[in-house]
Amino acid sequence: MGHLDHASFGLLTPVLSYAMAVIGAALGLRCTVRALGASGRSRRNWLITAASAIGTGIWTMHFVAMLGFAVRGTDIRYNVPLTILSLLIAMLVVGVGVFCVGFGRDRFRALLVGGLTTGLGVASMHYLGMAALRLHGTVRYDPLLVVLSVVIAVVAATAALWAALNIKSPVAVAVASLVMGAAVSSMHYTGMLAVSVQIEPSGTELPGATTMQFIFPLAVGLGSYLFVTSAFVALSPTANERAAYTSAERPAESASADQPANKSTSRTSTSASSGSATSTAANA
Repeated sequence: MGHLDHASFGLLTPVLSYAMAVIGAALGLRCTVRALGASGRSRRNWLITAASAIGTGIWTMHFVAMLGFAVRGTDIRYNVPLTILSLLIAMLVVGVGVFCVGFGRDRFRALLVGGLTTGLGVASMHYLGMAALRLHGTVRYDPLLVVLSVVIAVVAATAALWAALNIKSPVAVAVASLVMGAAVSSMHYTGMLAVSVQIEPSGTELPGATTMQFIFPLAVGLGSYLFVTSAFVALSPTANERAAYTSAERPAESASADQPANKSTSRTSTSASSGSATSTAANA
């Protein structure tokens, strides 16, 4: 039985992975709040951004944590297509849940369906990412811990969607994001506790890419995407700010429209006065 190390770099990978989960949750919640205050194409675009942020945050959290995963007695490689597929699944299923909440008429039913779908999708992403592992040995799972990790994923996803529906203020979103980051991290490490590896020594070269060849650059790229998108959302005006700007523009437009009319009236009055003066002089 191989010895598993879930933090071969110390606290660096757990803390960094938690930060990625928090940032993704915060960004996704803010985008969902913006979406619920919009309509039509604008709502759809905000929901797409929310889904990509939450999905990317969860995936980045998982694989940043996996940077610290090591098994004594074997190297580790990753199947690139399966790893990419796990990212796409994360964004797709989160998108389904977010759109259920964003466009569902029955909020309670949308919350249950969206939470279940998103939670199962997040769990699928985790175990599909684990299926991408390539090592000299056989990976086994404890069924009870697997079920527990799936339950945590469903509860965490439902809580996130509930927060998106009911939490509006930035401070409340920040607190909810910290809780969601902890829930996603708990789901990941519960799933990892379910893992055991039976080492099978072999001299053959493992297929796939190492963490530094593939996982690390991709995680850095997706983390950069989260930061850039966060800046975009922070700088984008809210619906209330746009309404205030529009209402402030209207008096200015009315004032500028009144100025030519006042000038015209003044000219007419001047012309009338001149005509009256001329007529008086002629009569005299």
